[in-house]
Amino acid sequence: MAAPRDRVAHLLRQLQRAACQCPSHSHTYSQAPGLSPSGKTTDYAFEMAVSNIRYGAGVTKEVGMDLQNMGAKNVCLMTDKNLSRLPPVQTVMDSFVKNGINFKVYDNVRVEPTDRSFMEAIEFARRGAFDAYVAVGGGSTLDTCKAANLYASSPGSDFLDYVNAPIGKGKPVTAPLKPLIAVPTTSGTGSETTGVAIFDYEYLKVKTGIASRAIKPTLGLIDPLHTLHMPERVIANSGFDVLWAVRNPDDLEARSNMHLASAFAGIGFGNAGVHLCHGMSYPISGLVKTYKAKDYNVDHPLVPHGLSVVLTSPAVFTFTAQMSPEHHLEMAEILGADTHTARVPDAGPILADTLRKFLFDLDVDDGLAAIGYSKADIPALVKGTLPQERVTKLAPRPQSEEDLSVLFEASMKLY
Repeated sequence: MAAPRDRVAHLLRQLQRAACQCPSHSHTYSQAPGLSPSGKTTDYAFEMAVSNIRYGAGVTKEVGMDLQNMGAKNVCLMTDKNLSRLPPVQTVMDSFVKNGINFKVYDNVRVEPTDRSFMEAIEFARRGAFDAYVAVGGGSTLDTCKAANLYASSPGSDFLDYVNAPIGKGKPVTAPLKPLIAVPTTSGTGSETTGVAIFDYEYLKVKTGIASRAIKPTLGLIDPLHTLHMPERVIANSGFDVLWAVRNPDDLEARSNMHLASAFAGIGFGNAGVHLCHGMSYPISGLVKTYKAKDYNVDHPLVPHGLSVVLTSPAVFTFTAQMSPEHHLEMAEILGADTHTARVPDAGPILADTLRKFLFDLDVDDGLAAIGYSKADIPALVKGTLPQERVTKLAPRPQSEEDLSVLFEASMKLY
């Protein structure tokens, strides 16, 4: 087995190679490409923009001390109703009390937030005049808290001002934000490291978001003990977003590594970006009919973000493989496939089959049809994907409306 230093060096080489080939360097923050030393218009450098991270069992107990060191006097603790009764939130509140931190709790975060639920949290934040924020939960809570901090710090802004174009105006964030400490309880979104906040825009029934370095958390406290309180399907559906999942819920070492891997993945896709699977996932979540994922204690239909991303992955990677077959074969090998005798033209099917086996072993729903969609829904799914140019244009292979229709149809059934 390679030494940790060798693995880190290999990871950095992979990130550098991926970044140099990316058609839109640091796309999330709308930076323009430059000229390489050869004179070609391309990307020749990459930057790792990331929140400060502290990892380890029990680090959540330090949150009160961190706020004290920041000089915080009036803190907003944001979570959801389920988590508000569980140990992760209690640990945070105990640390507040121990360090003399005044705080108010907002526990009305919606799992898979909407523009309406964002605005409710924003109103709470504006009324509270907080000087710091702590978000305890999964990506839904962390993203909601980022939005609350942003709009409370920019009270004259309309909601769509900072929402990604073409749905919103995509204005740059110029107002200074308050410190935000993120305490993730799931493994998969990597939201504690990124300047992105995703929500369902109810008017169009599609996901979109806000992307700006300004909304990155000041600090992420990655405490693997918190994952012990998550139900099995919540763990799995969160982890699919970065292709990690769970086999033994009682394996603390695996849970701990998965929690750290989620942060690493967030650093990766927070800088290099994501593409078609994410772009297609937004209408899959936004147009949900009656499906409600197992183990989610919610009162509304719900396709978890990670699940909506992974269901199209076999079809998408079959489609993109021709542009970089070597990378697709490398991914298949990482996921356990024997690629020593593989032919380059077979890279797409090999990765797709590897993913299908991976998903089947983890009891993932059998395609879009299993979560309530049919061929009749494909035009609406395509229509919901088209505005997602922030991510779809990062795909290594351009796609037409017809291509998207074929991909959605191929994703109706996986096995």
